[in-house]
Amino acid sequence: MDNNEIWVYVELSGSRIEPTSLQLITKAKAIADGRPVVAVIPEATTVQAETIVSQYGPDKIEILVDDRFAEATDEEVSDALFQVMDKQRPNTLLFPATILGRSIAPRLQAKLQTGLTGDCLDIYFKDTLLVQVKPTYGDNIMCDIVCPDRRPQMATVRPNTFRAVQDSSATTKIEKPIFEFHKEAAASILSTKPIINSSANISDAKTVIALGRGAYSEKNVKLANQLAAKLGGMVGVSRPLTDKPEFGHDDQIGQSGNTIAPDLLINLGISGAVQYAVGIKNAKKVVSVNTDKDAPIFAQSDFAYVGDATEFLTAMLGQVR
Repeated sequence: MDNNEIWVYVELSGSRIEPTSLQLITKAKAIADGRPVVAVIPEATTVQAETIVSQYGPDKIEILVDDRFAEATDEEVSDALFQVMDKQRPNTLLFPATILGRSIAPRLQAKLQTGLTGDCLDIYFKDTLLVQVKPTYGDNIMCDIVCPDRRPQMATVRPNTFRAVQDSSATTKIEKPIFEFHKEAAASILSTKPIINSSANISDAKTVIALGRGAYSEKNVKLANQLAAKLGGMVGVSRPLTDKPEFGHDDQIGQSGNTIAPDLLINLGISGAVQYAVGIKNAKKVVSVNTDKDAPIFAQSDFAYVGDATEFLTAMLGQVR
């Protein structure tokens, strides 16, 4: 029988909680309107991620405990989740739109025979329906998608679309549902090699130097990389620069790229179209440089400089030690 709960899949990398999971718990609580929010965590006995997850105020945490989760395949995780989900059939199930989330969610969707919307930029309830908002038609239209007939209503949500907020006032109940870990016969993980990088993805970077078409030049790319290195950050770009040989889709900021939430964002030669603005709405401090005093990006900025990007970068490099 279906229930009214909103479930959030908590993704782990070793003992580290993927931040999007915590962001989704906060968002689920904000839109719940009386619906219980449940975090579900497949974990090894040595991890105990529920200690941190409970600080974000879910009503309940469902812990699937088995040491084999430390090296489980995506199919093994989805099978364990299915055993629990098929019995409880929550109203809604949310996943981070990470590499792992994008792999497990559709596997589970197929088992549950329900719908799934990928890469959402917003979610909200309209009566009993979860409205799942995502860009379409070349990112020119925001599309509202619903799943009226099947449950759970499933969606993956892009990292940094929402902010995670701790909630010390909530009382969290912890349960351990019964399931069997079914070893996948056709596949196994032989070894793993973690990537050692302070910011493996631009969506994780605390400082971002963003280049747009108005500031693109070989010299500015070099200066931007030098400044990012000094500040311990990364260089990102707006959509037009993904066609340049130095950059690719992984570097793109915006509606069809990465949603970022750095402590400091410096925009250089970016006009500030809505497709880009969506990707930076959670940046804490925004500095923008543009030769056009009427550029829309200035409305999204804490500090604005009307002038040349090369001069700005050169001056900044002279000030940063």
